[in-house]
Amino acid sequence: MGIVQGVVEWLPVSSEGVIFLVIKNFFDAEAGMGAIIHRALFLHLGTFLAALVYFRKDVASLFKALFNYKSSDLETKKIFNFLLTATLISGFLGFVLVKAFIVLEEQLVLSAQAVTAAVGLLLLITGWLQIKTKKDGVKKVKELSGRDGILLGLVQGFAALPGLSRSGLTVSVLLLRKFSGASALKLSFLMSLPIVLVGNLVLNFNDFAFSKEAAVGLFFAFLFGILTIDLLLKAAKKFEFGWFVLGFGILVVLSAMV
Repeated sequence: MGIVQGVVEWLPVSSEGVIFLVIKNFFDAEAGMGAIIHRALFLHLGTFLAALVYFRKDVASLFKALFNYKSSDLETKKIFNFLLTATLISGFLGFVLVKAFIVLEEQLVLSAQAVTAAVGLLLLITGWLQIKTKKDGVKKVKELSGRDGILLGLVQGFAALPGLSRSGLTVSVLLLRKFSGASALKLSFLMSLPIVLVGNLVLNFNDFAFSKEAAVGLFFAFLFGILTIDLLLKAAKKFEFGWFVLGFGILVVLSAMV
């Protein structure tokens, strides 16, 4: 599962959705949605560390802005304000949606096929949005506004649902806001850092139990994240993954009917 997380995190597909499907079909068909979300969120810590290393210069600038905001350059201030707004909104919305989805699954006693079909439908939404997005924006990071932080916070919050790709949705919306492809990718993955950390503190802190299996999963998520981040981020810039996600979503929906 660590290898899966380390590879798919950097592509505009839902890593949480892929992890859900792999667990359900290869490891634990009886696992509930809540347990799977907790596992997926924990594995995100591995790719969080990989992204931290990859974006270390940007992270260092933002960390300095925490203690010396007034003297920071305009771009750093813009990113800092954007991340703060987006993280607060997406953290609250994501928490509410995850809890509601878990309660819904328990109340309706959804079968593995039904939940798989739901994930497939969400993948179709992700793929459709990516295909419809034009990639000819010119706006730079320093042109971020408060409206961008609110909008992207809402979008990232909805991506807490398995099947909705966080990177796919956030990059698509940033492109719709006329940001350049490079700026959209950079902002999308910087957004992932605080929300993954906050999500683990809120959802996993009380229930966390360290084990050899957890350590192995975390290590391989980090290792494969480091090995693949540069290559796959470049691939995400060049290739239209929307059609891949759309096809994958159709296969997932069909598999639920078998």
